[in-house]
Amino acid sequence: MARLARTAGLTDVQQEILSTVRSFVDKEIIPHAQALEHADEYPAEIVEGMKEMGLFGLTIPEEYGGLGESLLTYALVVEEIARGWMSVSGVINTHFIVAHMIKQHGTPEQKQHFLPRMATGEIRGSFSMSEPDLGSDVAAIKTRAKRDGDGYVIDGAKMWLTNGGSSNLIALLVKTDEGAEKAHQNLTTFLVEKPTGFGEVLPGLTIPGKIDKMGYKGVDTTEAVFDGFKIGADKVLGEAPGKGFSYMMDGVEVGRVNVAARACGIAIRSFELAIAYAQQRSTFGKPIAQHQAIAFKLAEMATKVEAAHLMMVNAARLKDSGARNDVEAGMAKLIASEYCAEVTQEAFRIHGGYGYSKEYEIERLMREAPFLLIGEGTSEIQKTIISRGLLRDYKA
Repeated sequence: MARLARTAGLTDVQQEILSTVRSFVDKEIIPHAQALEHADEYPAEIVEGMKEMGLFGLTIPEEYGGLGESLLTYALVVEEIARGWMSVSGVINTHFIVAHMIKQHGTPEQKQHFLPRMATGEIRGSFSMSEPDLGSDVAAIKTRAKRDGDGYVIDGAKMWLTNGGSSNLIALLVKTDEGAEKAHQNLTTFLVEKPTGFGEVLPGLTIPGKIDKMGYKGVDTTEAVFDGFKIGADKVLGEAPGKGFSYMMDGVEVGRVNVAARACGIAIRSFELAIAYAQQRSTFGKPIAQHQAIAFKLAEMATKVEAAHLMMVNAARLKDSGARNDVEAGMAKLIASEYCAEVTQEAFRIHGGYGYSKEYEIERLMREAPFLLIGEGTSEIQKTIISRGLLRDYKA
């Protein structure tokens, strides 16, 4: 049995969930990931399998039909799924973030309306902050919602919506006129229900089509264009205009733990492929694993996998405890994504020329790993968050 990335102190239920997911990954994801990824095909059958297992309701409270599990369970499930194919973990990532935001900040009516159907996967969420002209500078958002009678009219363009076409609910961050001096206090989160698909899906809302990407294939990444889109005031998350930034940041902390978990999953798979290949491939009369240069690589890779996993678990457990985890989530995301890129590249080197062939799985992982250096904030943004937190905690 593999000894890396074990997690101490799990309940019997958590262990059973992870065992079921691991079996699903080995049987239903890994054997099909290469073909689906190369074809850039949405993993519809895999998604149906996740629905049947109840994974879309993993963190949704039992009173709304979910499993009521912790962020730690969610992160470990994501780690397992990303080990099989990162794009599949992307299908559920934004869904979990939106469900978390509604669970934590939604009105009783919003919770009752959305969460039971999110638990079954009937409603699937996407998450939208970025715009064509901005990424991490959220306060510079230009997409605007103006009051119009009992509702709002939204105009503007959003970018990088994971599941933009396949989701039917968008948690959308836009600018509203709240009269606040601080820019972030003039931001509001709307819950936008829409049909799946591309084109003008509703009057005033267009999902232009999939963005072609280097990796992270299969899952649809899109723009969303709002042109006179009308929406009711009851679709403001928590019915609280001007609080959208804090709600989104709460969701992003969950997202950063998720990205760390995905990075751990890819790093684990890269290590598995490398250590297996190093024992099969021989040069100069012995397996390359017996050459010190390769053996040392494997030792360093395994250490990075273990360190990233432990930091990810710590960040998830802190969030579960109710404690602030912005620094720890930033640290976990930073170290896990950087180590993932390093471990994947070393696995690629160990494969030699075969690593450059699309026939080998490591070629796909080499294209997927860089995305995690960017998603949910670049490494530089994580360093900014970490340093601010340290200066807050160690104030002279």
